[in-house]
Order: sequence, then C-alpha cells, then structure tokens
Amino acid sequence: MSISKIFFIALLCVSSKLAAQHSVEVLTEQKGVSIRSLSIPSDQVIWASGSKGMIAKSVDEGKTFQWMQVKGFENRDFRAMHAWDANEAILLAIAAPAVVLKTKDGGISWYQVYENNDTAMFLDAIAFSDTNNGVVIGDPINDVLFIMSTKDKGETWSNMPKDYCKSPIYKGEAFFASSNSNLAFVHQQLLFVTGGMSSRIWQNGDATSLPLLQGTNSTGANSIAVSPNHQKIVIVGGDFSNDKNATKNIAGYRLKLDAKSNNKLLASKKINFKTIDLSGPNGYKSSIEFITNQIIITCGTSGVDLSFNGGKSWHTTSNTSFHVVKKQPNKKGAFLAGSGGRIGYIHFK
Repeated sequence: MSISKIFFIALLCVSSKLAAQHSVEVLTEQKGVSIRSLSIPSDQVIWASGSKGMIAKSVDEGKTFQWMQVKGFENRDFRAMHAWDANEAILLAIAAPAVVLKTKDGGISWYQVYENNDTAMFLDAIAFSDTNNGVVIGDPINDVLFIMSTKDKGETWSNMPKDYCKSPIYKGEAFFASSNSNLAFVHQQLLFVTGGMSSRIWQNGDATSLPLLQGTNSTGANSIAVSPNHQKIVIVGGDFSNDKNATKNIAGYRLKLDAKSNNKLLASKKINFKTIDLSGPNGYKSSIEFITNQIIITCGTSGVDLSFNGGKSWHTTSNTSFHVVKKQPNKKGAFLAGSGGRIGYIHFK
C-alpha cells in the first residue's frame, strides 16, 4: 500500500472521529412550522423565519426563544430574512403578492416596505453587502431574472436594469427558496446560483454552468458559501425529490481577482474560478456554511454532514432533517433550523 493511500485512510479515520464528537443539540421546536431562514447578527442574537407567518428570536445565544406570528400574515411563508440586531430585521413573503416587511422594535410590529401584485412573482432570497446595501432575487418573469436592490437598509427598493443579466435565462432555470443562501457577496461582487433544468453560477450578471445534477425542476444548486478568507466558495444542491441521491451534489472553486484589470474598484473586477476536486456529502443538501477555512457544515432533508479538510471528505453527524445552517459570527459554532420549528446548535471545539 502506498504512503499516500495510508495517509488518506488515516485522515478519514481522524475525520470520522471528529464528526462523532460533534452532535446537534435541539434548542426549540414549534409544531407545524417549517423554518427556511436564519439570520445571526451577533453571537447572542438569532432570528428565524418560516411558514404560517412565524418568527423566532433569541437574545441569549439560543438558550431561550420567543415565537411570534406576524399579524395579517398568518398564512404566508417567510422563506428569507436579514437582521441587523435584536430590534431591526427584514422579511420576504414568497409568492404573490410579493411583500417585504421590516421591524424596528424587535418584531412587535412590522411595516411594509415593498409590494408587487404580479402573479408571477416569487421572491427567493435576500443578502446585504454592508449595513445599507442589499439585494433581493426572485424567479424569472418573462424570461428575465427578478433582482432589486436597496441602499437604505431596505426602506426603499429599486429594480435592477433588465440588461443587468448579460447571460440569457434558460427554460426551466430558476432559484430555490430552500435556505436563503443561494446568493452571496464576495470581493464586493454579487454571486448567486440557479437550479432546475439548468444550474449555473452568476457573477455580476454573467452565468457559467455548474457541474451539478440538473435537468429536472427539482435538481441543481441550492446554496453557496464563501470561506472566511474569501479565497474559496463551495456550492451544494442535488435533487430534493430524491434526497438520498448523492450524485453531483457539490462544486468548489478557488477565487482570484483578475490581475489584468486596471480598474481599482473590486466590484468591477472579474473573479476567476478554479475548480477544486471535492467529495460529495450524503444526499441532497439545501444549505452550506464555512466555520473556518477548513471546517464546513452542510445540511438538508438527508441530514447534517461535516468536513474538517475543506470538503475533501465528509461524515454524517446527524440524520435529522434541517433546511438551513448559519455560523455563529465570532465562535466556532453554528445554528441549524428545519421542519417542526426545529432549531439546533452544534459547537466545534
């Protein structure tokens, strides 16, 4: 047996032992509620949003949660949210009418900052590049991806120009509102991933095909994560209609800004992607998050998987279904959420 093979086997054994040491602790549950979005603005504050107009909030690192139902939206599904602190947060209600709500009093009251009655509207995700500037993405309308932006913490919204997306949208290509994690800002540029009949990664409106399972309405990319050093991204997905299928459910890239560009603005420079060979986690995954540059956690209805070597190998730490995972900002821990109003926590020593 070669030395490299022995080393790889030893590495797998170490990773397996590490995964066994990390378990998910369930912190709270709410029967009948499916949570699809988490926002963690600080180590102490955790927000979650989901079906039946339900919101959950903790201000003590998840020791206790306050559950709230947004009045007038009892039958709506909040698949995406962003919180700035314990008082200020913003919500997206999927499907028509598309509505964006905001609170400044910790969720006691909400006011409407955007509404669109187009029956084709389906808002999928929201992300902010800094305190004031953010983007919302939605499924295509008349073969054009829906993207709008804000410059004032979500108080007002403007549609992006129709020619922002230079690449044409393909038939059956859209977003999955599975975990509010299919878009991210890196080097001041907006990256997002589409799925369905075609699955691609988009960089400032230009699209490149992903080596992920695609070709049906339930396949493709669901989530994108950026490493803390902003040198790598990992994308997960698969087939949510067959969550045991682990075929082509991950893609990884090293990032490098184009040195040939003379433009000093990062937002205008092209990011070059270099493919990284990664092994796949167990089954379909709807969310992924870096804990460190080497420790990665991913989850889905197929369970929770961990990698301690940047995605080269994966080990299942829980078979419990979770839709979304988010890192605790300044600690080596992550919160997970899913069906049954389940919110859990995993700590990495």
